Amino acid sequence: MEQELANLAATVAELKAKAAGTGTTFSETFYYLTIPLMVLIHAGFLAYEMGASRSKNALASGIKNILAFAMIIPFFYYVGWWIYWAFPTGLSLSEGAMGISGLAYANDVALPSSQYMGPNLDDRASGVFWGAFVLFAATTASIMSGGVIERIKLTGFIVLAVILGSFVWILAGAWGWHADGWLVTKFGYHDFGAAGVVHMIAGFFTLGVLINLGPRIGKFNADGSANQIAGHSMPMTLIGLMLIIAGFWGFLMGCVIVPGEAWSWSATMENTIYGTPMTISGMTFNTLMGFAGGIIGAWMVTRDPFWMMSGALGGIISCAAGLDLWYPPMAFAIGFLGAVMMPFVASLVEKAGIDDAVGAFAVHGFLGMWGLIAVGIAAQGYPAMFGEDVITISFVGQLVGAIVMGLLGFVPGYLVSLLLKVTGQLRVPAEAEILGLDKAKVPASAYPEALHPSVSPAE
Repeated sequence: MEQELANLAATVAELKAKAAGTGTTFSETFYYLTIPLMVLIHAGFLAYEMGASRSKNALASGIKNILAFAMIIPFFYYVGWWIYWAFPTGLSLSEGAMGISGLAYANDVALPSSQYMGPNLDDRASGVFWGAFVLFAATTASIMSGGVIERIKLTGFIVLAVILGSFVWILAGAWGWHADGWLVTKFGYHDFGAAGVVHMIAGFFTLGVLINLGPRIGKFNADGSANQIAGHSMPMTLIGLMLIIAGFWGFLMGCVIVPGEAWSWSATMENTIYGTPMTISGMTFNTLMGFAGGIIGAWMVTRDPFWMMSGALGGIISCAAGLDLWYPPMAFAIGFLGAVMMPFVASLVEKAGIDDAVGAFAVHGFLGMWGLIAVGIAAQGYPAMFGEDVITISFVGQLVGAIVMGLLGFVPGYLVSLLLKVTGQLRVPAEAEILGLDKAKVPASAYPEALHPSVSPAE
């Protein structure tokens, strides 16, 4: 009997070990897959921005996007990841209540010399988590990229992209996304899908840059009225936007904490990054409903294909902060309302004399803010983080978070671009802009055989 019990115990232990190994492999694979999915976002931004540029600037728009992506990765490896773990409680480098933040913790898990920052057969999480966050960083920088096309210097853009992606957004993430983040623990800030810590940061950073960059030559007339500067390929822009939407599913996967691991909040259920319960099923309902509401809302007020597809992205951004909380019809309504407001905000920006080539501030900055405020209006009283008797979501907390995100995005964007402007590193010379950046700066042509013009309505 004793031998049988011993054999049974050994069998149970073996099964548990196999189950744990299978679960760990699933967790590792889950986050690994977020990375190629989020690369689709960059394929989308590439097509989106090249299509929104005139043909004389198409390759220059693409090159700056690709190079920014590459430059952000090493900076995020050496500095950005450390910032996320070091500064959640503010700038004091102190440890938070969860014990997963502060100077000592950051030095242990995020310095390049750490055992967790390279190949380690006993660590199957750090690399894929870091990879997912790198793609968040690159996405944040790519949001700015569209607004500044056709007149920014490549060197100046790379500096701005690295500062935004590897420093500014990850500090916002530490404050408003980390479980020890001071906005979360003190104000109940809730931002599941990064409406504030990614989209609002990027949108307001872009606004600061655009003020110093100035409009494209020919955008505004002497009386202040604006001219439409159409991109050379609306189909390419629309395909790019749809690819961004496809990649957004990877983006949202990266916001989910899977169950059953030592670092998980729960053994049985998915959680938000704050430890509050959610399900991928519920996220799917709400993402699709926000997507649909955004398209319909933008189409109803503009009848414009560009704004219709921007509305798809805007609808998801509007719902992003509360995707784990909304009932699907609420997600549809929030996405619809955001997309209806979006083109009017873009018009106000243009009337202020600011040339935002793709409406980056309206889509990301304003709708990111709307997403945060919507949670404050409609989701008050929900627990903001893991635990008993914890702080709850409130309108004031979401408003404070929105103000912090707006300032944290706008101020660095404005100041760094001002410094670049003063040193002559922000904008290309007028002659290069008129000639076209592909001819002036890129040793290649997007269309070496030229575009084939239509000669009849049928063609």
